Amino acid sequence: MPPKRNNSPRIGLALSGGAARGICHVGVLKALAEYGIPIDCIAGTSAGALVGAVAASGMPLAEIESLGRTLRWRDIGRMTMSRLGVQSNERLEKYLRERLPVTRFEDLAIPLAVVATDLQSGTAVIMRDRGDVPFSIRASCAIPGWYVPVIDSEGRQLVDGALVANLPTSVVRDMGAELVIAVDVNAEGATFIGPTHSVISVLLQSMLVFQKTAALAQLALADCVIMPRVGHIRWDEIGRGEEFMAAGYEATVEAMPKIKALIESMIKGQNEMVPGSAQTRGL
Repeated sequence: MPPKRNNSPRIGLALSGGAARGICHVGVLKALAEYGIPIDCIAGTSAGALVGAVAASGMPLAEIESLGRTLRWRDIGRMTMSRLGVQSNERLEKYLRERLPVTRFEDLAIPLAVVATDLQSGTAVIMRDRGDVPFSIRASCAIPGWYVPVIDSEGRQLVDGALVANLPTSVVRDMGAELVIAVDVNAEGATFIGPTHSVISVLLQSMLVFQKTAALAQLALADCVIMPRVGHIRWDEIGRGEEFMAAGYEATVEAMPKIKALIESMIKGQNEMVPGSAQTRGL
């Protein structure tokens, strides 16, 4: 559990998956830093785990923004002959290993939890506290059917954590967060497809409905949900990093009054519970 800063609440950040839309999280980090909102722990799924890892590693924000602008699909995967997927995402692990200041959970500047899915059991696999960060991110980002499942030391086939917890608010609560800020980059759905006039669009909209329903319980555990307006941008448009970061930044600035009010309310509540205060003496 992260150390407590005086009477300030421990603030946790839950970052959703969302493929290229996950670059929005970089803009969120920028706004939180500019407004002086400290982050005590981070839980991330898929793209959220990737951005969470670079933030937790202590990488300077300017470098994180640079990655958001320059990351491309070729940095993540390559074609494979495997029958279990179209591509291997081994390149992502190498990409992170070459750039992260530290690559072990126990050495991170901010506690981090990464969510993946055990393909056979269908259960969540939470990686935190100890172990290899680049491997964990690779597992969390292994989109089933596209990327080959990643095999861990226990022989489990790990795939994208979005199957079990695309918005890992419960995970960050378990890390000791008292105030949870969640970032859902899929909140607007897929406005780019317009009315459902084809089988593909019907299937896509059905998947989005299922995803929203599955996320309701996780959303309920958040104190504040930031929802970047990126429904008009496809999940594969990784070259639109600037737009994604701007959308994340804008949505966070809009949410800032609520975030600050929550922090102030929690500090006030804790002050009122301090032994010897006027409130506890009944004065």
